Amino acid sequence: MNTPAQFDQIEKICFDLFSKKAVDYGTAWRILRISSLTDQIYIKAQRIRSIQEKGIAKVDEGIVPEFIGIINYSVMALIQLEIGVADSYEGMISAEEAKQLYQKYIHHAKALMLNKNHDYGEAWRNMRVESLTDIILMKLLRIKQIEDNEGNTTVSEGIDANYYDIINYAVFAMIKLIFYI
Repeated sequence: MNTPAQFDQIEKICFDLFSKKAVDYGTAWRILRISSLTDQIYIKAQRIRSIQEKGIAKVDEGIVPEFIGIINYSVMALIQLEIGVADSYEGMISAEEAKQLYQKYIHHAKALMLNKNHDYGEAWRNMRVESLTDIILMKLLRIKQIEDNEGNTTVSEGIDANYYDIINYAVFAMIKLIFYI
């Protein structure tokens, strides 16, 4: 139960897919506004919840690929928050630059996870994957509310903090699904 090593294995899976898609599609995702990325993550989380509740998927993609998508789209959102949304082809970045930014944000997510695990004693290990899914959906609804408030909050964490939490909850779910089966 070495959480940092398990995080690294999950990160490798997600980064490998991100890198391959960067070759196939470039950085076309740079055109997406933050709200569009939030909605894309929401769709993936809602699909996971639907499969969990129904017990069956009619599309031949399971829950793990959806958690990978949640992680990767969350990293994309963090990148967009930093460098802004591209409004044309000229605003695209290279696949290499995107991969470097990906590494920056995933490493920040890991550092945050390690600090929280220290304080919370890895309580997530006793949680159900369904609960992790619900928390991701709650975080997404929080982000949507902050977006609707044009980014303004009075006492709450910002959008970026919620994306980092989503990444870590999705990693926890993948650890439980991959390493405990």
